[in-house]
Amino acid sequence: MPMKAYGDRKVVDDVSFEVAEGEVFGILGPNGAGKTTTVECVQGIRTPDAGTVRVAGLDPVARHADVTRLLGAQLQESELQPKLTVREALELYASFYDRPADWRGLVERLGLGAHLKARFSTLSGGQKQRLFIALALVGNPRAVVLDELTTGLDPRARRDTWSLIEDIRADGVTVLLVTHFMEEAQRLCDRIAVLDHGRVAALDTPQGLIARSTASKVISFAATTPLDPAELRALPRATRVATRDGRTEVDGTDETVNAFVGLLAGRGITVQQLRVTDATLDDAFLDLTGADQP
Repeated sequence: MPMKAYGDRKVVDDVSFEVAEGEVFGILGPNGAGKTTTVECVQGIRTPDAGTVRVAGLDPVARHADVTRLLGAQLQESELQPKLTVREALELYASFYDRPADWRGLVERLGLGAHLKARFSTLSGGQKQRLFIALALVGNPRAVVLDELTTGLDPRARRDTWSLIEDIRADGVTVLLVTHFMEEAQRLCDRIAVLDHGRVAALDTPQGLIARSTASKVISFAATTPLDPAELRALPRATRVATRDGRTEVDGTDETVNAFVGLLAGRGITVQQLRVTDATLDDAFLDLTGADQP
């Protein structure tokens, strides 16, 4: 995979991965980690300074026209002519391909059926996003790149879009998904590459990444009797103790949970609203990148 620098700054530094046919492969990372530059090299939009990129065995720069026939793309930032209607855009893009998809089915799934006569300039941000997803799929691609797939969509439209991606994966389409939404990545992706400072910090299944988190369990409770934070920190395998708004959280493992329950029983202490939850992809992401926000 490629290396790409702008001046003295390496944006993508020997990122390497393979995506299997029919897989949904996610790319996560903090802002500036090199995610968009990586997928732009995959699409042939940018030429890497070094390294090798292949899409179905083809060089996306040297064989760009061939690659665009089999690789659909929804970019992070896109625009169309302001006066172009939704119908005209879909018919135009469908005309570029020998065997286009039925765009009417796509627009219905994406909630655009009532907007076919609307001009691009009159669409809301979410409607524009849904149109670009439809345009990425209208060519019946073997693979599709989706960069910030559901940014700007409301919760219902986001979940409808997730269902659409699951449907096209079921049809054998390979998906390269760049996202900031951890729930989206955990639901859709077979494997995820976490990028940090232009390098692959980790590559695994969502559950595999979560298993790497320093907190495999999170204990959360409201104490009816004060508990010494130092005593909680001394619990076996405890990695974090924090109290906020009257609730205490302890990160750890099953061993921590068992010791905590033993501590309560031994002292005759009761707590309220006790919850024990598994670590999430957010926890793994923060552990791997040190980022404050996903």
